[in-house]
Amino acid sequence: MKLGNESKQAIESLALDKGVAVESMYEALVSAFRSAYMRIPNAAEEARVTLNPDSGEVLIYAQELDNEGNVIEEWKVELDEDEFGRIAAQSFKQMMTTKIRDAKRATVLDAYIGREGELITGIVTQFDPRFNQTILDLQDAEAVIPSGERVPFERLERGNRVKALITEVREDAKGIPIIVSRSKAEFVQRMLELEVPELTDGTVELRAIAREPGSRTKIAVFSNDPNVDPKGACVGSRGNRVRQIVNELRGEKLDVVEWREDKVRFIKEALGPADIDEVEIDEHTKSARVVVKDNQLSLAIGKEGQNARLAAKLTGYKIDIEGLGDSPQEEPVIEEETSDKEEE
Repeated sequence: MKLGNESKQAIESLALDKGVAVESMYEALVSAFRSAYMRIPNAAEEARVTLNPDSGEVLIYAQELDNEGNVIEEWKVELDEDEFGRIAAQSFKQMMTTKIRDAKRATVLDAYIGREGELITGIVTQFDPRFNQTILDLQDAEAVIPSGERVPFERLERGNRVKALITEVREDAKGIPIIVSRSKAEFVQRMLELEVPELTDGTVELRAIAREPGSRTKIAVFSNDPNVDPKGACVGSRGNRVRQIVNELRGEKLDVVEWREDKVRFIKEALGPADIDEVEIDEHTKSARVVVKDNQLSLAIGKEGQNARLAAKLTGYKIDIEGLGDSPQEEPVIEEETSDKEEE
């Protein structure tokens, strides 16, 4: 049998339209012819198909195999082109769907593999209740925000344009291969780098970060230039740099503190906006006893202990806070958690 010029032009046009190599289209067509032959009653146990793209000639050879799978006999098969062509067309359609999907997947992987840790911007297209995940349209691909990577209680409506952090590009995933996050502390760090050029050129360094997604983030920054205020560089004129990030985070609070070599001063900074009177450090137990005026106690601890908890995570010290003239509070000692970015 033979492919006409119209068929060849249709194949080449489809390849161009779907972004698939023409060679892949012909490979799919050869597979479709072989699959179609194997579905014919009384077909041989194996078959080989050849296709000449220039002439359009298609040849089918039936094969007989021995017990070890070696070809012991082969002969050319003549078929009813109308009936066989109908079966082959069905097979070709199925295989092209797979080819197109695989080609798109390969293109996506080529574009995004190795980009873990980068920020992307996408438009929310849907929420998939089956897997409790949000789908983003990146224009040239799709990305998924799994339930564990979403900010608690954040509502991402269809059509919202949002930023996210690429955390993984799965080469062997059956579904969407690009996994992104809005809940990781590194997401806030990357947005800061986007807004603060001093962070990208090395003038200012982010030394530590602690985050409770959707509620509050604390970052500790250090300046390598004595003439540059690290907090001021991150906050920006009239707070415009931080404001951009807070807007993207849907109102999540962002505290910028100065990283200090002096751990007492650093802990005082980290417990801001409370005014701290006294800090006693025990390096052996990596703990700190903090004393504040009574009217600063609730501010230092924070709602449900959040301010103290984030300060402990940021500094790496257990923090016990008490009021001036009072016995230690009954609130539990706040222990540090593993920082999302180690001190450099």
